[in-house]
Amino acid sequence: MGTKNHQLHIALFPFMAQGHIIPFIDMAKLFVSRGLKATIITTALDAPFIHKKIENSTSPVHIFTIEVPTLEVGLPANCQSLHLATSPEMQTKFFKATGLLEPQLERFLQQKKPDCLVADMFFPWATDVASKFGIPRLIFHGTSGFSLCATLCMFLYKPRLQVSSDSETFFIPNLPDEIELTRKKLPDFIRDGVENDFSRFHDECMKAEERSYGVLVNSFNELEPAYADHYTNVLGIKAWHIGPLWICNEGAKEDKVSIDEQHECIKWLDSKKPNSVVYVCFGSLSNFVDAQLLEIAKALESSGQQFIWVVKKQNNDQENQQDWLPEGFEKRIEGKGLIIRGWAPQVKILSHEAVGGFVTHCGWNSTLEAVCAGVPMATWPVFAEQFYNEKLITQVLRIGVGVGAKEWSRVAVESVKSDAIERAVTRTMVGEEAEEMRNRARGYAEMARRAVEIRGSSHSNLNALIEELRSHDIAHD
Repeated sequence: MGTKNHQLHIALFPFMAQGHIIPFIDMAKLFVSRGLKATIITTALDAPFIHKKIENSTSPVHIFTIEVPTLEVGLPANCQSLHLATSPEMQTKFFKATGLLEPQLERFLQQKKPDCLVADMFFPWATDVASKFGIPRLIFHGTSGFSLCATLCMFLYKPRLQVSSDSETFFIPNLPDEIELTRKKLPDFIRDGVENDFSRFHDECMKAEERSYGVLVNSFNELEPAYADHYTNVLGIKAWHIGPLWICNEGAKEDKVSIDEQHECIKWLDSKKPNSVVYVCFGSLSNFVDAQLLEIAKALESSGQQFIWVVKKQNNDQENQQDWLPEGFEKRIEGKGLIIRGWAPQVKILSHEAVGGFVTHCGWNSTLEAVCAGVPMATWPVFAEQFYNEKLITQVLRIGVGVGAKEWSRVAVESVKSDAIERAVTRTMVGEEAEEMRNRARGYAEMARRAVEIRGSSHSNLNALIEELRSHDIAHD
């Protein structure tokens, strides 16, 4: 029998990719901190990573493991994460395999009977599975309210059909601002107008939005008030802005700090002046070809700025480095630049007072981390919804400048030339424009902190959601 005292149980079901899993972990901790029970549904491959992130949590977050049926779609059994699907063909198969998780989700809902299912946008079928059991399904997109509005308006009005070439500009209809795009900046499965597996899947995701109980947004009202309002009151999608999720849990981050403190780059940053270092990093899924890395290296050197550059290179042997670094580069930049191969403590780096700018792929997690650190951005979108996020950063919030990326691509082949990169880096770091962007960014950082405090907008939105789920629970018992 649902009562006021019944402990609500929230099931969280992230997509199998690190950028999706991390905000779900933060969300689980947030629900648990409000006295709810939370279970994350994940694979045996990702469970240890999640476990490590929650082990210092004051209240337990439960983990329930499932297996992605990869063999059925022709992928190796161990390909249990999008990161292991290394080609576009493998990625398409991986999405197909995750569409076969229905029976396992049903079993979980039947056994554990949660009061609400928060499922990733990439599981459109989860809405119908949840409704079989009378469980409200919330969608988590892991992006901004701005990009949710842009995506939905692109889906509803199809303005790309009004232009005759990929480089001709058009405006996205029915948005609070005049947002101009070209077809080149749209995902390939939308751009071509040809129906295929991905375009059908995208349409399913969009339709699931209307049928679901609502949408959780990892953002805060004050960052994008016009879009938070527009999404619900004009486009008609019920939504709760409850972010930035990661700063809601900062108190629980001590476990991470010890590793970060030892990281060489933090000691290196300690020796630098405020706002004197530019941080360059493109997230966990963007892979640049060697020719593009070479352009970045040239730009960083000729900009004269001090920098930290995170490079995801599979192969670190000496011979191979010559292809993507100018001759003698590492010797020349000694003391001035730092190349990190592999993982870097991004939040810690961005929050360091020495960091004055960020060259980013505009993934939403990274964007939000920069906003919370008050750091202006040089924007370099690659795929997913990153071209929308770029518009939010550069045009709406005015806390960044573009490097001039023109084409959406699953494999980062586009060559942005070194002089364009250098120009964007310099504009972000030096002069009056940089100072104005930095001041605006700091204003948003301040708002972000206030939003998650008691009586702040995100704190209040989460309270309202929990109350609504409680009354839904009582009404359905």
